[in-house]
Amino acid sequence: MPLSKSFKLTAVAVPLVLVGGIALAFAKPNASRLTTEALTIRAAPIRSFSKSGDDDDRIGRLRFRGGLVLRTTHTAFGGFSGLEISPDGKQLLAVSDAGAWLKAKLQYRNGRPAGLHNAVLGPILALGNKRLQRGRDRDAEALRLLTGDLKSGIVLVGFEANQRIGYFKLRSGRIHSPSRYLRPPVRLGRNKGIEATGVLRAGPRKGAIVAFAERTLDRNGHHRGWLWHRGKVLPLALTNVAGFDITDIAGAIDGSLYVLERRFRWSEGVKMRIRRIAAKRLKPGAVLSGEIMMVADLGSEIDNMEGLAIHRDAKSKRTVLTVISDDNFNSFLQRTILLQFDVLS
Repeated sequence: MPLSKSFKLTAVAVPLVLVGGIALAFAKPNASRLTTEALTIRAAPIRSFSKSGDDDDRIGRLRFRGGLVLRTTHTAFGGFSGLEISPDGKQLLAVSDAGAWLKAKLQYRNGRPAGLHNAVLGPILALGNKRLQRGRDRDAEALRLLTGDLKSGIVLVGFEANQRIGYFKLRSGRIHSPSRYLRPPVRLGRNKGIEATGVLRAGPRKGAIVAFAERTLDRNGHHRGWLWHRGKVLPLALTNVAGFDITDIAGAIDGSLYVLERRFRWSEGVKMRIRRIAAKRLKPGAVLSGEIMMVADLGSEIDNMEGLAIHRDAKSKRTVLTVISDDNFNSFLQRTILLQFDVLS
């Protein structure tokens, strides 16, 4: 979801009146008209997470591995809100809130992200291999691998406006038409639908689907979520700490759940936060809190971070978190950036 209805942010140095006026001129492309095609993506390295160039890249319980600023001339490139990475960290799949998917090979140099190659962009489809004609049907906000791998498997795509989670087939790494949809057990408000979708990777509820809404709070002020397991849908809640919105969740191989969050205020700009919820806490009906792993603001190389993926580094055996930003198709004020972090023990 955009930071606000009338504001897209890159730097607070731009006068706010100017920002608001320019932002209104940008609109999402109609991805239903896309043809599946290869594209070239230029990648500029982000060498330090701190904009001051501080050599200490440890932030909280994470260490910055590296990042990329991604650019291309294709008008449908951007708006990435859901992300998945293969277990070896080399294959990337993303979805945008304009209704497109992106697959690419993620290359490394000295253990740091170096570029995206063999990139292909295509449209997210509807049932029966049809096109998603309405903009509200294309509002994809989450992506998660359910079964198989990123070449041949099933991925879940969560949609916010027309609230549903689709089961989509993967063939040769490309997203094809869905077979069916899940829907939340309650009707959520406008622009308050499903924002984050995850799958539990271990524990007694291995394979369960977890989803959270954005800006939809229960009567106790907690973020509302649900867990689908063995044919049942059960409630979950996540504590609302300091007014951050949930933008994505991802399950780790130890059964824990990582939560990517974002906060925007006119007075402070945008912030990013990551929480970790231990596997033993993930029980139906639970009010989850978790450990805050990191918090970053505009003193760091962040933007509107919306997609989160997890893999494990084969050499170090560390859990690696990859996050991607939604630039709201506003390349004048925002960036599509990809960041990676090691989880420290």
